[in-house]
Amino acid sequence: MAKRTPIRTAALTALILGTALAPQHAGVAADAHRVPVIQVAASEATSRFIPLGIGKSVAIDLPRDIKDVLVADPKIANAVIRSSRRVYMIGVKVGQTNIFFFDAEGKQIAGFDIAVTRDLNGLRAALKQLMPDSDIRIEGVGENAVMLTGTAANPTESQQAFDMASRLVGDSAKVVNGLTVRGRDQVMLKVTVAEVQRDVVKQLGIDLSGSLNYGSAVVNFNTDNPFSATGQALSNTSFAGSVNGVSATLRAMERAGVIRTLAEPNLTAISGETATFVAGGEFPIPSGLSCDTTKSPPICQPQIDFKKFGVSLVFTPIVLSEGRISLKVMTEVSDLSQQNAITVAIPGSTQPLTVPSIQTRRADTVVEIPSGGSLAMAGMIQEQTKQSINGIPGLMQVPILGTLFKSRDYLNHQSELMVLVTPYVVRAVAQKQLSKPDDGFADPTDPSTAFLGRLNRIYGVAGKPEPRPVNAYRGKYGFILD
Repeated sequence: MAKRTPIRTAALTALILGTALAPQHAGVAADAHRVPVIQVAASEATSRFIPLGIGKSVAIDLPRDIKDVLVADPKIANAVIRSSRRVYMIGVKVGQTNIFFFDAEGKQIAGFDIAVTRDLNGLRAALKQLMPDSDIRIEGVGENAVMLTGTAANPTESQQAFDMASRLVGDSAKVVNGLTVRGRDQVMLKVTVAEVQRDVVKQLGIDLSGSLNYGSAVVNFNTDNPFSATGQALSNTSFAGSVNGVSATLRAMERAGVIRTLAEPNLTAISGETATFVAGGEFPIPSGLSCDTTKSPPICQPQIDFKKFGVSLVFTPIVLSEGRISLKVMTEVSDLSQQNAITVAIPGSTQPLTVPSIQTRRADTVVEIPSGGSLAMAGMIQEQTKQSINGIPGLMQVPILGTLFKSRDYLNHQSELMVLVTPYVVRAVAQKQLSKPDDGFADPTDPSTAFLGRLNRIYGVAGKPEPRPVNAYRGKYGFILD
């Protein structure tokens, strides 16, 4: 028994040591195959954005003691530590960088994304002082650009803020205007275009034809004096007579005409937008020929283009402030005229094509007037006189008798154009407050038309005037005034 005890003791000792050492060797083998973990100590994802001006600084208190500081680009911004928990960050140059702070254990205390831009505090104070009713914010973007955000009270203040920011950076292309206008005013433009033209044409000419015999010599003569001022005779009316084989044809014509043009277009547009009005038509003019060469002879057809004429109005209003309107107006009055008309011969057609000309009066200007004020934008008086005398040299200078050998053409053209412009700052109204030209119109009955000659029915009680409001307009009103 004494000999078995050491053997059992040694076996038990070996079993205990093996059990204790087995887990240790297994852990070493597992650590040999484990992948090391990489952690991001500091990044922009956990950074705070701080804008700084050049030469400006900001003081920041940190929650723990600072052990290490990392400045990505010291040429743009710098960090100065005065105590273990207070740091001063200073903007040096326009650009962007970041700054990180670490404690004694190497853990990140804070991170800041620094954007150094121009010093905009002076511009912010100026915008606040000049535009107290607007909420305009300005921030730097990139190296030299700025961005305007917020709301402006009217388009004028929005444009003024944009101009001030453009002056600061030196280039309007580097200013991003993100301002929103609270309320955009609407402007109604009332335009009156009035023109009167007066034409006086006088034509007098005598044409002679016949034969003169001097012995055996025979002289035949025939005169046809043109009217060069007008370009053609106004009428084919003539008086002819014959004396001793000499025929005389008298062509005389006098014409006087008056043309009156009146247009009153009314347009409404939002401040800053453009409105267009056209009242007229289009007339065809030939632009070329289209020929079918498969046939003999070729058959040609004229190609037609259309040109516009009439009264046109284009205006762009900008409400500067309460009651002040900057107005860009372009108005044009054009009509057809036989003066300077051309005649085009069409192949395959016996009738020539006459293309009229266009007389155009145009005014284009930019003005600033108050709401409700009128401006005579264009008052033009034009007078044109043409006179020509055609005849046989020598004979036409003979007093009295020289009238038989010449023709006189006289043309006098006078025109006066007046354009009145009146802008109003308007607001929307209900439909029931508006009237139309056909309100109350109805076709009459057949007996009323046949026996009474009425073209429309009559409404209302005769002799009873309509009630007039207290502040009613007392001038003439309506759509067509005679």
